[in-house]
Amino acid sequence: MQILKIITVLAAILPALMLTNVSLAAQPDNLEPLEQVQPPPKVVDGEAMDDPTIEPQVTIRKKGSETIEEYRINGEMYMMKVTPAHGVPYYLHKEDSNGAWVNVGPNAPLSVPKWILFRF
Repeated sequence: MQILKIITVLAAILPALMLTNVSLAAQPDNLEPLEQVQPPPKVVDGEAMDDPTIEPQVTIRKKGSETIEEYRINGEMYMMKVTPAHGVPYYLHKEDSNGAWVNVGPNAPLSVPKWILFRF
């Protein structure tokens, strides 16, 4: 019974020892380390986030006692933040390309997704 255990252990260990010896002997002498690989860029909606044109341009205007912040990407305004002098700030975002604006507040209306499939 002892001999069977020893043979089983040797049968399991012997191939592993042979593979390590073969892999060390098969390496050429002129190996060089590979260059450092850069991490992939962050991608949002199919566009790289490292691109500076993706960051929104923010324009702050004063209209009476209100402060209006306009957010644009590629020159197209997609959101506004309105901060009244006395009250809670609220956001307006563009619902579709037709120019309709939706108030985003605690009780926001239902916003149906409208994806642009083709643009000519």
